[in-house]
Amino acid sequence: MKILCVADEEEKGLWDYYRPGSLSGTDLIISCGDLDPAYLEFLVTMASCPLIYVRGNHDGRYAHRPPQGCVCIEERIYNFRGLRIAGLGGSMRYKPGAPNMYTEEEMKKRIGRLSADLFIHNGFDILVTHAPLRDYGDMEDLPHRGFACFQELLDRYHPMYMLHGHVHKSYGHFQRVRELSEDTKLINVCGSWTLELPKDIYPDQGLAGSPLYDLYMRLKRYEE
Repeated sequence: MKILCVADEEEKGLWDYYRPGSLSGTDLIISCGDLDPAYLEFLVTMASCPLIYVRGNHDGRYAHRPPQGCVCIEERIYNFRGLRIAGLGGSMRYKPGAPNMYTEEEMKKRIGRLSADLFIHNGFDILVTHAPLRDYGDMEDLPHRGFACFQELLDRYHPMYMLHGHVHKSYGHFQRVRELSEDTKLINVCGSWTLELPKDIYPDQGLAGSPLYDLYMRLKRYEE
């Protein structure tokens, strides 16, 4: 499976200077936030595959101008061909009342609202966020500080990847890939990054290990 991951900065080669066929073979696009909705609409049109996204701290415009043809996965798990993808966008709160910003406690509550989905799907394979994990590629200033509460979620479910943005290449504190554990890699997808996933490292649809969800998926495929 070929997944194009984007965040923070619109890539000129994928938009202004796009060449026909540049996105051929892409199965899924994941946005980690802070991107022009028109850019996401262009990508989903040119790639002819699903595009899923979480919101960044500068995506307040999505409230009245969401990217058309794209799927928001905030506080839910999205299943794509058996790949289970959890979404928790936003940054640390540094402006009172601003949208898509959260305190540590508020983010913990958002994780709590994922509980039913996590149970039904028997965990997840990829965590999509905007902000990084605290002490793993974040910065000390409050606007660019990561969330410590992501750690417990990652430790409990051991996903293959956590994808995030928020810390730009130009900040001088950029590292593309970090290893959290033997199970989990953290990837800052600022700009763009392509993931190639072999079929045997994530479950087939209907084989997540959750009796209820697997039965639902088998019945759904039967109806199709």
